[in-house]
Amino acid sequence: MKLPRLYPILDTSLLTNPDALYTAAQELVNAGCTLLQYRNKSGNARVMLEHALELKKRFRGSPRLIMNDRADLCLAAAFDGVHVGQDDLSPESVRAIIGPDRWLGVSTHNPEQLSEADLTSADYLAIGPVFATSSKQNPDPVLGLEGVRRARSLTRKPLVAIGGITRTNAASVVEAGADSVAVISDLLRDPRKSAEEFFRILR
Repeated sequence: MKLPRLYPILDTSLLTNPDALYTAAQELVNAGCTLLQYRNKSGNARVMLEHALELKKRFRGSPRLIMNDRADLCLAAAFDGVHVGQDDLSPESVRAIIGPDRWLGVSTHNPEQLSEADLTSADYLAIGPVFATSSKQNPDPVLGLEGVRRARSLTRKPLVAIGGITRTNAASVVEAGADSVAVISDLLRDPRKSAEEFFRILR
């Protein structure tokens, strides 16, 4: 598999109403994004499924849609994959639910977690937070670019860097070994223009 350089995450804690969510998704697709993750930590499965079904209806075929945490909702909305964290279902439990063809990503926060995830059937691994981030209430310790370099040396799987990544520092993260950068906050204001700038930076 080959990840796109830019991995946008649509976080409903920041995109607080459905119109904002769908508009941001459309602008990102218009900018050329081919992969979007839907992230909703509210725990309201009905709302999550409603959002997911609408995203799937609007974007049939492209971009690839990834569900954060919930393998069951990935199947219910016919999404293309699931991304899980350290406190979610194990990668192999998720794989048993979603089957062999959907993408599976796993978040890791230190070399030990990454090495363990590398042994699973995960298609790609995420490492972070690379820089200080405001998208989590209790973030793990910042790893810096050296953490990305270390992660790169520990896996041959595609590597996504996440946490505080902006247009200012994205190029340095890719130079450190990341295949893709996951971005939340720095895409919120004018998503299409922001994404286009990321693409120019990450060529």
